[in-house]
Amino acid sequence: MSRHADAAPHSTGRPDRQDGKDAEDARTAVTVFVALGANLVIAVAKLAGGLFAGSPALLSEAAHSVADSLNELFLLASLKRSTRAPDSRHPFGYGKERYFWSLLAAVGIFVMGGCFSFFQGIEALRSHHSETFAGYVAGLVVLAVALFAEGSSLVRALLQVRGQARQAGLSMRKAVRTADDPALRTVLAEDSTACFGVLVAMAGVGLHMITGEVQWEAWASMLIGALLVFVAYQLAKESRGQIIGEAAHPALRRALRTFLEEQPEIDTVTTLLTMRLGTRSTLIAARVDLVAGLDSEEVEEVLVRVKSAVREQWPIADQVFLDVTEATPRDRARARRERRQLDEAVTAGGDGREATPQEDQG
Repeated sequence: MSRHADAAPHSTGRPDRQDGKDAEDARTAVTVFVALGANLVIAVAKLAGGLFAGSPALLSEAAHSVADSLNELFLLASLKRSTRAPDSRHPFGYGKERYFWSLLAAVGIFVMGGCFSFFQGIEALRSHHSETFAGYVAGLVVLAVALFAEGSSLVRALLQVRGQARQAGLSMRKAVRTADDPALRTVLAEDSTACFGVLVAMAGVGLHMITGEVQWEAWASMLIGALLVFVAYQLAKESRGQIIGEAAHPALRRALRTFLEEQPEIDTVTTLLTMRLGTRSTLIAARVDLVAGLDSEEVEEVLVRVKSAVREQWPIADQVFLDVTEATPRDRARARRERRQLDEAVTAGGDGREATPQEDQG
């Protein structure tokens, strides 16, 4: 018999869990469509108001909305492409498509939002432009409309996160911090940044109107640009780690290791490797030393049973590999050390994003 167990099929065998994921994806798609519609309307309004008023802060906000609209298209593409079935070229599926398109969205925020905002601010400082009272009023009205639309989109995204938080038994704050779907996380970042940016732009336009000093709008524009650059960097950093290959959350890894160690036929778990293949899929690869006295048929039965039990308890772990190996004293010492480090990581909150109850318990 082969010493290496075959991988589990891609399907988890749990239609109810799959349907739940499909429903969550549908809600995310609606959230993205709402954000796209709001950004398109706002971009046109800001551009028209910015050209009429000659407002650099308003034009910066228009660039921000254009960038957000393009990003929503990226996110919609990620939702559709990431659910394609595995094939011969991509045997583990297309789950990482979400991370790739989210990375492009972060680049769009940086280039079309952040950099253009800096450009508008510098141009405003050089031009010493002043505006009529009607122009100021027009700009403030457009920004007020934009704040309402952006706020509505943000509320929609927060309502989805609140629903997820209730299902997971988490607080809203922790649910936002541990949001696993990059599409939803990007919409939240965009909408919250947009709302804050509109408030900054309104302050810049208002102070410009009161003092007659264009510097207020210029600095407001550059502050918006700095905020967009920071948000883009954070989103890109998240996507980069996930594209390269990110381990499962520490709580999930500890739960898996504990489960394997509790099996009567497993003497030692020498190595446990995990990698997130998408929001629906995680690869599990473990080297285990079995107790003495098992014949080849018993070994095969044990591996099949353990893999089936892992997939049943954690449907997200749909790619499971078990490799039977003989543990050396060094392997056992390393396994104990890794277990202690994992316990410490979970106690300290892991890598900053604790596993949700669904991940920890299946």
